[in-house]
Amino acid sequence: MGSVLREIRIRNMGVIADATLELSPGLNVVTGETGAGKTMVVSGLGLLLGERADADRVRTGEKSALVEGFLDVPGEHVSAAALADEFDVEAGDEVILSRSVAATGRSRAQVAGRSVPAGVLARIGHELVAVHGQADQWRLKQPEEHRQILDAFAGPELSEVAQRYRDGYVRLKALRAERRELTLKAQERAQRLTMLEAGIARIDEIEPIEGEDVELAAESERLTHAEDLLAASRGAGAALAGDELSPDEPNALALMAAARSGLESGVTLDADLAPFIERLREVQTLTADLAADVAQYAAAIDMDPQRLQEVHQRRAAITQLLKAYGPELDDVLTWREQAGREAQELAGSDDRIAAIDAEVAGLTPKVGADALALHDLRRSAAERLGEAVTQELHHLAMGSARLVVEVSIAEADKGLELPDGRLVKPSEHGIDDVTILLSANRGMDPKPVTKAASGGELSRVMLALEVVTSTGSVPTFVFDEVDAGVGGEAAHDIGARLARLAQSAQVIVVTHLAQVAAYADNHLVVHKSHDGAVTESGVAAVTGDARVTEIARMLGGDTTSAVAREHAESLLTAAGASQKSSA
Repeated sequence: MGSVLREIRIRNMGVIADATLELSPGLNVVTGETGAGKTMVVSGLGLLLGERADADRVRTGEKSALVEGFLDVPGEHVSAAALADEFDVEAGDEVILSRSVAATGRSRAQVAGRSVPAGVLARIGHELVAVHGQADQWRLKQPEEHRQILDAFAGPELSEVAQRYRDGYVRLKALRAERRELTLKAQERAQRLTMLEAGIARIDEIEPIEGEDVELAAESERLTHAEDLLAASRGAGAALAGDELSPDEPNALALMAAARSGLESGVTLDADLAPFIERLREVQTLTADLAADVAQYAAAIDMDPQRLQEVHQRRAAITQLLKAYGPELDDVLTWREQAGREAQELAGSDDRIAAIDAEVAGLTPKVGADALALHDLRRSAAERLGEAVTQELHHLAMGSARLVVEVSIAEADKGLELPDGRLVKPSEHGIDDVTILLSANRGMDPKPVTKAASGGELSRVMLALEVVTSTGSVPTFVFDEVDAGVGGEAAHDIGARLARLAQSAQVIVVTHLAQVAAYADNHLVVHKSHDGAVTESGVAAVTGDARVTEIARMLGGDTTSAVAREHAESLLTAAGASQKSSA
């Protein structure tokens, strides 16, 4: 997968005034004299990855401490790719994480130059960097993590069954929630349905038509003023074309006829009058048409009082609908359409409950069978995992230790029924409680691992688990005190196991053992200056003769002694041969 953490910078934290650690793929080992600040490197990394800010970590006399991490984002890692998308960076680019802590206790966090809550750093750390130290064994402290460790070890067969179970469980849960909702609100639905049906019946009885209210208002106006309209139209008709009751009264058509007659008599004297005659003829035609239309309008005027009463009644009925479902007639018609659909759904609720019951009855045995199959696969995988980790612990100075992965089912008074008739309490992940137990010595009953092991032992248990279960899901591992209380051949074994894990991930380990440091792909040494501070020049990668000198110092010998240096060189040679044989 390649390196994720490329560089760590620490400023004004503990004894560290200013230090930069340049990291590489494979196994990175940090060593140095007691009190030089090696463990502060892990503390700084924990702070960078969302740990609670503590003002006591700020170097005495300084206003704030700062930790920066430079990450290369591997495109093939799902969580890293999601991180890149979230912060708008390309896979393969560098992402800078930073965390500052003021002496007052206030902290600030940034990702890719953007201010974020510290919880975002914690999420990134959880997905990309696993820190294992005496005070930070999160994967062993969380019961849910125990299940995740076991499931990751079990492989694709369990994943397939787990997904099938999860799909069924989620569907079953949704169906039961829907049925509960339908049942609890039965009275409310009945009341709603009654109200909808009454409204629908009221509207259907009147059967309003789109735009009818506007048309009725116009008709009401005409019927109310029918006499005035009739008098006006008849008067206009008489003025245009005359009236049988007053034949001698002048009218427009008669006057235009006289005018035309006069023009026609004069056209023989002057041809220029001809256009006027033509124009007058057109006006006569238009006036005659207008007179006919006015007469037709007058003839169509309805003087029926009964029709006026009907219009008033219809308008009153529509006005009531507008008050209840308006304010416009279009709103009334829309309400009717939507109410019809809702009423149909509510009326079909009993049918839906019956359909839910049928689906639940068919789905429950399948989910129960999948839950039991998932349980059986976990029990089988738990036995294999326990045996494999126990064997690893025997190579990590815990020869008497035995790791047990317990998979149990908690029965319940109600819940999911298994094929054998038992009732259990299910969750999205199954019906199992998974607990990692440890028997630290022969004859002792296994206990929860965080209670049965010391800090150094916890780190070794975590190392054994990582070696056995490592799938590349976490690109970087950090170990502190993994070698606490061991030495000799056991220290060699710890170094070899760390190197083995580093074949598939980046590993950073703080150690005081030369046997572990000999396996490093990148060996960093922390030196204090004369004033007791670690400065930027006080952290350096050592190779060649300088590395032999550091290994000799760690062995407790005189670094100028030929015997001590020979011993150091033999360690490096043995570690290199071991790494080649395991490659």
